Amino acid sequence: MFLQLKTRVGYWLARRLFHWSWFVRQPRGWSWLEGQFALMANLGDVGAQSFYGHILTFRGVGLGAREEGVRLLRLAALAGDGKAAYQIGVISLAGTPSRAPDPAEAARFWTIAAKAGHPLAPIKLEELASRNATGFTDSSDKST
Repeated sequence: MFLQLKTRVGYWLARRLFHWSWFVRQPRGWSWLEGQFALMANLGDVGAQSFYGHILTFRGVGLGAREEGVRLLRLAALAGDGKAAYQIGVISLAGTPSRAPDPAEAARFWTIAAKAGHPLAPIKLEELASRNATGFTDSSDKST
């Protein structure tokens, strides 16, 4: 119980300090922030998974960090976080080094995002449907 409370307080403080650029630029400061974000995400907090997932996916150093970011975003999306679901849809359609582009998965996550109220998700669903209706194929569907 005490450890969970300590983690929540540390995460609250880290989110506040994240906006102080001088603190973020300090290697020890950034390391501490990342530790707090990771602890809270590992507790299963959907907001922390989404927040830290976005940081790792778009600012993480190395493939491992980016893959962990996508994993955290996926967890948050499956829990109903609209912003995370939208990003997983974008990533699914583009593909990653470990996964081929998957329009069906993109549609699934954009549907979750639309239900959560994300404003761009319905637009992406419409675009995807119109591409499929006009015979759109992605680059992984090349016939030999």
